[in-house]
Formats: sequence, C-alpha cells, structure tokens
Amino acid sequence: MSHIIAPSILAADFANLQRDIELVNRSEADWFHIDVMDGVFVPNISFGMPVISAIKKHASKTMDVHLMIVDPDRYIADFKKVGADILTVHYEACNHLHRTVQAIKQEGMKAGVSLNPHTPVAVLADIIQDLDLVLIMSVNPGFGGQSFIENTYKKISELRQMIEKSGSRALIEIDGGVNDKNAEKLVATGANALVAGSFVFRSKDPEQTIHDLKHLKY
Repeated sequence: MSHIIAPSILAADFANLQRDIELVNRSEADWFHIDVMDGVFVPNISFGMPVISAIKKHASKTMDVHLMIVDPDRYIADFKKVGADILTVHYEACNHLHRTVQAIKQEGMKAGVSLNPHTPVAVLADIIQDLDLVLIMSVNPGFGGQSFIENTYKKISELRQMIEKSGSRALIEIDGGVNDKNAEKLVATGANALVAGSFVFRSKDPEQTIHDLKHLKY
C-alpha cells in the first residue's frame, strides 16, 4: 500500500483557507488533517465546529480530525455531523478508551487513538484490534513548526510489531516535524500516513512538496 500524505490545515493561511483547501484537493495528498485544540488538554486553541463544517464544503478528500481536547466523548456525534471521516482521540484524555472508540465507530467514523511523546505504545495492547489508526505524536502537541523527536522511530517499530502480532489492521500515522529529511525513514520503519503542516504550506510550491512526499524512495 502506498503511504498516505495528510497536510495539516493548522499550517494553512487562515485568511485564504478556501484557496489552500482547493490546493490540497488538486494535489496528490490523500487526507485533510484537522487539529482541534481546546486550550486545556494542549496550550493552544484551534478550529471549532463552524470552521470544520466550512472546510467540509470545499474538501473533496478524507477528513482526518485529530482531537486534542479533554472529554472528547461529549462531541463525537457533533464531529460526525460537521464532516469527520476519521476521528482520533488522545489516550491521555480518555478515562474509558474502549467505550470512546466504540462510540466513534457507532457514528460511522473510523476510530483513531493518539499517543503523546511520553506515552509508550504498550498501553494500546488490549485495544489495538479495535483501532483503525494510531497517531504517534513526534512533537509535543499544541503548536506547529516544532522539531522532530528521534525516539519516534523506536515507537513505530514497536507499534508495527504489535499490529502484526495481533492481526490488527490499524494504520500508523505520524504527526509533528515531518519533512524531506525524515519522511523516507518514517515510512521504511513502518509508518502508513504522514502529517505535514509547516513543511508543506510554508514551502515555495506546496503542491510539489506534497508530490515529493508522496513519491519517496524506500
């Protein structure tokens, strides 16, 4: 399977959001990655429901929504209504993770779980078969443009072994500091999907940058 490229809309130009959404539509990107932050779970605030609904009106690709919020269970049905195709919650924010994952699936979305840099992949051993996606944070969540954490490769390898041993079909997604220096190694190590924000939208030619990330040699 070819790896997935998911440009992070958090790094887009908010004053020209429709333009940047249409750029992603034209490109070889596979998903729109949309970060939702509440200023509590992470020290930043980002998109709310109206903005995601507006993005959905123009987006022609999968809406990959990443919740960096406390008590995500309260909003699962709402995110389905505004257009999420994949809904990812943080392990660290869920008291009853299995229940949360089942609630996401009952709404007809694919269910993902994200791990902060300090959280070991072993915590997912009992639920990995129920997941469609595991998102490994390769920076501390909250802000774009941070430096990549090298321990991420070890976590990908461990997670890949867990997935294969359990028979899970979960995809491994990497978010944070992804660029042309580490993308090939990430995919070669076992990642299926790469989130890229600043690296794409601050480049001279975002469509070409997406093309280059899509056509790695590994």
